[in-house]
Amino acid sequence: MIFPQSIKPGDKIGIVSTASKIDKEVVLPAAKLLKSFGYQVEIATHALSQFHQFAATDKERASDLQTMLDNPEIKTIICSRGGYGSLRTLELIDWTKFIEHPKWIVGFSDVTVLHSKLNLLGVSSVHGVMPRYFFDGEEPSQSFNYLHKLLLGKSIEYQFDTNSLNRIGKATGELIGGNLSMLYSLRGTSYDVDTKGKILFIEDLDEYLYHIDRMMMNLKVGEKLSKLAGLVVGSFTGMKDNDTPFGKSVEEIILDSVKQYDFPVAFNFPAGHAKENYALKMGAKITLSIDKTSSKIYQP
Repeated sequence: MIFPQSIKPGDKIGIVSTASKIDKEVVLPAAKLLKSFGYQVEIATHALSQFHQFAATDKERASDLQTMLDNPEIKTIICSRGGYGSLRTLELIDWTKFIEHPKWIVGFSDVTVLHSKLNLLGVSSVHGVMPRYFFDGEEPSQSFNYLHKLLLGKSIEYQFDTNSLNRIGKATGELIGGNLSMLYSLRGTSYDVDTKGKILFIEDLDEYLYHIDRMMMNLKVGEKLSKLAGLVVGSFTGMKDNDTPFGKSVEEIILDSVKQYDFPVAFNFPAGHAKENYALKMGAKITLSIDKTSSKIYQP
C-alpha cells in the first residue's frame, strides 16, 4: 500500500465536487478555516456549479478531479460533499500521474467509491469529514481536528463507547469499507474490493431496515464477510421501518449476518452521517481491541 506524504503548512489543498451540488456558503468558510492553519486552498473550477442535482456535468466533475490529481502543487484533495455522482466520473479518470505522485483524497458517503478505487490501486485514502462538518458552532469540530491530525501524519487512537452486542476480541488488519449502500452498489463491478484478512468499516444513512438486511445478506452470500479479520460499525443514522416492523435493530441485523464467524465486532464507532465523524486512514493497518468495558482503534 502506498501512503501519500503528510501535509504541512504552506501546502496547497484542493476542494473538488465529484458528486452532488453544494452551496458556496458551505465551501468558502471551510476554505477560510484551512487557510487559517497556513494552507493554500484551490477550489476546483466547477466545484460550486450546478447541473440538475449534480455539481456539474459528469465530464466537468471528472475534469476537475483530473486537474487536481495531475497538479503536483496539490498535496491533498478534499471532496466538498457526497450525495450521488462520484461513480459517474471514475471511468473518465486517468490515474497515471496520480500513481506517480500520490496525494491524500478525503471524503465519506458517496466518496466511498473513490476509496474503493484507490484501494484497488494500492493507495491509501482518508474517510473523513467534508466542508459541511468542519465546524462545531464557530470552532473547528473535533472531527475536523482528527482529520487534520491524521493528514499531518500523527498516530491516532480512538476509544469509544462499548455496546452489549459487541463481540470481544482483538484484530489487526488493513482497513477497508465506508458507506454500506455504496459498497453494495459496487458488488459485481471492477471496483468491488477484496475483504480477505481485512477489517471492514460500514456506516449508512436513511435506509429501511430490510434494505440493511438485504445488503448484509449480499455481503454474506458473496463471501465478503467470512474471511474478515474484524468488523467496525459506525453510525447508522435515520433508519426507517415499514408499517409491519422488520423485527430487528440495525445492530441485530448486522450481528445476525456474521454470527457464524468468530472475528471481533465493534458497534458505536463515531464515524458516518452524524455529528461525530472521526477520520480513518483507509488501506492502512489498524488494531481493533474490544473488551467488556471499552473499544479501541489504534492507527499508527
